[in-house]
Amino acid sequence: MFPERFLFITRRCTQREFLLRPDAETNNAFTYLLAEAAQRFGIELVLEQMMSNHHHTAAWDPHGNHVEFREHFHKLLAKSQNALRGRWENLWSSEEPCVVEIVTREDLLDKLVYIATNPVKDGLVDRVHHWPGPKFLQALLTGRPMRATRPTHFFREDGTMPAEVELVLKLPDHLEGKQEFLAELRRRITEVEEAYERERQATGRRVVGRRSVLRQSPRACPTSQEPRRGLRPRVASRNTWARVAALQRDKAWTVEYRAARESLKAGDPVFFPFGTYWLRRFAAVRVKPPPDAN
Repeated sequence: MFPERFLFITRRCTQREFLLRPDAETNNAFTYLLAEAAQRFGIELVLEQMMSNHHHTAAWDPHGNHVEFREHFHKLLAKSQNALRGRWENLWSSEEPCVVEIVTREDLLDKLVYIATNPVKDGLVDRVHHWPGPKFLQALLTGRPMRATRPTHFFREDGTMPAEVELVLKLPDHLEGKQEFLAELRRRITEVEEAYERERQATGRRVVGRRSVLRQSPRACPTSQEPRRGLRPRVASRNTWARVAALQRDKAWTVEYRAARESLKAGDPVFFPFGTYWLRRFAAVRVKPPPDAN
């Protein structure tokens, strides 16, 4: 996988069920496993939102380890939640997680606003801080670490997992003007909250509310119809040229990868392009060094 990229990750629960409905045990387990996986694989988490039936994550991946990070986090969270809910079947939807590369600074800001305001846009609460899930936005804006303890409903007391972990959400060190960025993030989040409040006043609609969310059954699901067979973008950018450049880069990589795969099938010696993941991990193929290492 390619290092030094911002990523926007989404994973949904099976059948859209509220298997991540916020409660004390779920909030703690989600935060604990997220922090442990990020520390294990060197992922720098920027912002997260745990909704009742999906999650959104914005992260900086300095080493290209997001596949291992996602595998570890989603596997342990599924097992932990199944133990908590007393169920055995798959927790996650059978569709692949959606992983989108965030190209520019402005695109990162857009995605963070989207992640933070998800409960407001879905009509669940009228302000972001009213959402009963983990307070990830407050952690990012204040710089205060979040702490979580090993979930006792799943892990052994004498196991290898740490008794407590600390999660620090922050902008990566290389991003300039962090305070101005966070101030703009606050402003845009407030704009979204106020826009939806005006819409509710005009239509007479009401939010579901914190108490009703907490009373929902984990086996319930939304009554709305979910869009199907839509596009699954891999690159997010409002800058046309930045988006085109990223797509062309990925297309060139795919052409090189397919040519290398055909050479491998023919029995010829070959180096796969840098960023090859599955064959490098499971078939030990040779991979070119990163471009800046030549």
